[in-house]
Amino acid sequence: MGSSQGSTLTSATASAADVDVSLLDLVPVYIKELIAGGAAGGFSKTAVAPLERVKILMQTRTSEFKSLGIFQSLNKVKQQEGILGFYKGNGASVLRIVPYAALHFMTYEQYRCWILNNCPSLGSGPSIDLLAGSAAGGTAVLCTYPLDLARTKLAYEMANTRIGNSLSYNAQPSYNGIKDVFRSVYMEGGLRSLYRGVGPTLIGILPYAGLKFYIYEELKTRVPEEHQKSVVLRLSCGALAGLFGQTLTYPLDVVRRQMQVQNNQQSNQLGSPQIKGTIQGLNFILRNQGWRQLFAGLSLNYVKVVPSVAIGFTAYDMIKSILRVPPREKTASVQASA
Repeated sequence: MGSSQGSTLTSATASAADVDVSLLDLVPVYIKELIAGGAAGGFSKTAVAPLERVKILMQTRTSEFKSLGIFQSLNKVKQQEGILGFYKGNGASVLRIVPYAALHFMTYEQYRCWILNNCPSLGSGPSIDLLAGSAAGGTAVLCTYPLDLARTKLAYEMANTRIGNSLSYNAQPSYNGIKDVFRSVYMEGGLRSLYRGVGPTLIGILPYAGLKFYIYEELKTRVPEEHQKSVVLRLSCGALAGLFGQTLTYPLDVVRRQMQVQNNQQSNQLGSPQIKGTIQGLNFILRNQGWRQLFAGLSLNYVKVVPSVAIGFTAYDMIKSILRVPPREKTASVQASA
């Protein structure tokens, strides 16, 4: 009797497992990659949100944070706004990064497959990753840029605080959330204003996204095959790729941030010229703020990139494993055969 019940329970468990497997297998691989990439992006952004907030303040509030280091800036935000101040604008950041990361990974695979199928003369090396990564980065930026604009405007705000006998930065417009930012920005200049700063963003993201994938894949090819699936190795390669790409394109990120918040800055209310283009923005910052401002917050970005990449890759690998996503090589071969 006991053995028959045991066998019945075992068979029921096996059949349930078969149902789970069959249901999961019905989900297309690109949907699983969308889920894994989006979740990983959300986890990594939230983990480094305090560093991201301070980086934006260092990039845009030059008179208040220019002379402060990373820890002094963190302490200043904590004193003025408390712990929650570290996460101001993180809601918009997560709302942006989830679709951004999901689109970035998915379109990267699609572009890569298309290039391999239609441009065989280019081969199948890391140069394909450079092209596909650049195209995927541009696609993801165009689809999610208004959310990045909202994130920057929310992060730019500081609580009203008296410094000495004056209030140097309490006259900024206050936003009540992402929807309020969209409404206010749209009223300023319509749909076009929601994409203010997208020029330097695209100019920066195209080489950055391409270089990130290129360096990551190139570094992996230079280690023994038995170690290429190591999580530590992937984290190391990704961190190096991110650091290298960030250094080359960081000045464009500074221009973008200043274009996004310039309507909020008091200096522009006094008649200072506005930044309207990438080259003009670079020249304006060089003349008025010095070349060091083009790299304001870069050291903080280095500190942020390493844990962000580590958490992002770890979460992505874990979720892909749970969803039973096949390795990229197998996925590519299936797509190619299809």
